[in-house]
Amino acid sequence: MTENALPGASYAAAGVDIEAGETAVELMKEWVAKAQRPESVGGLGGFAGLFDASALKGYRRPLLASATDGVGTKVAVAQRMDVHDTIGHDLVAMVVDDLVVCGAEPLFMTDYICVGRVRPERVSAIVRGIADDCVLAGCALVGGETAEHPGLLGPDEYDVAGAGTGVVEADRVLGAERVRAGDVVVAMASSGLHSNGYSLVRHVLLERAGWDLGRRVPEFGRTLGEELLQPTRIYSLDCLALTAATEVHAFAHVTGGGLANNLARVVPEALHARLDRATWTPPPVFGTVGRVGSVAREELEKTLNMGVGMVAIVPPDAVDEALAVLAGREVPAWVAGEIGDAGDGRPGGGATLTGRHAA
Repeated sequence: MTENALPGASYAAAGVDIEAGETAVELMKEWVAKAQRPESVGGLGGFAGLFDASALKGYRRPLLASATDGVGTKVAVAQRMDVHDTIGHDLVAMVVDDLVVCGAEPLFMTDYICVGRVRPERVSAIVRGIADDCVLAGCALVGGETAEHPGLLGPDEYDVAGAGTGVVEADRVLGAERVRAGDVVVAMASSGLHSNGYSLVRHVLLERAGWDLGRRVPEFGRTLGEELLQPTRIYSLDCLALTAATEVHAFAHVTGGGLANNLARVVPEALHARLDRATWTPPPVFGTVGRVGSVAREELEKTLNMGVGMVAIVPPDAVDEALAVLAGREVPAWVAGEIGDAGDGRPGGGATLTGRHAA
């Protein structure tokens, strides 16, 4: 028995537009060309990005550091606002700020953009943001991939991810092994929510409270959408400047899990970090989420950065120099606490926040 043949099928009919993908590549070439280092080899269009590893010959024992991340549900806000260039900034920040925690200099990144339908101008805007922040981070954008997944994502939906590689001298790796009792915790201000906790923020402000992204919020001095899309601060070059100018024992990038949990990752088992909330005032968005959603302080602090995006742990005699370096780089920073011996019922390798935030 012979079945009737279906009408001729095509990739385009299945939802994949090869021509649109080629147009997107042409539009993004300009931005990728700006995000290069002297070690970058070749250009956009190859199957793999190339980086001249002979640059590592100047190291005695170079260790390569690798990190990968995404932006999370912050992309949902960008899609609703039809603003797409800031998401690339967030992606780079989340990757390179993880790399620098061990003292590594970010060398290069690759990106992955998955879309329901290729809209060339939108993809180009995302890549423009990635390229711009690669320049700010001092690394190269050596390649990437744009994939069209009709049926898996809606026509206006997308997600982004990236991976980065850095290098650090083996005997200069930072971390818990260097931290000592008496060390000081220097906090660096976040630019806002950064790219973590957006499931909670969206649940509270958009779903439960029903706020519109165009709503002007007096406490923010701008619309809700503008506040939520504030790009993540990049600390990589600031942290590298610190390690070049003075002694640093460890960094902690404050992402998912909040300040205490991320700081605890670089505190040795025999020690404990004690931070004083009174040393800083979180930006208004954190208090707004807590107030509108009746979110307990403990829940806020384990979900959001509460105004601290990166911390440096330095010896006492390096504090003044560290603060001066950061001030010179226009990074708001302050002494937030210290490292002490574990005890008084506090677990080793942990961190505790005490007091109330300054008004």
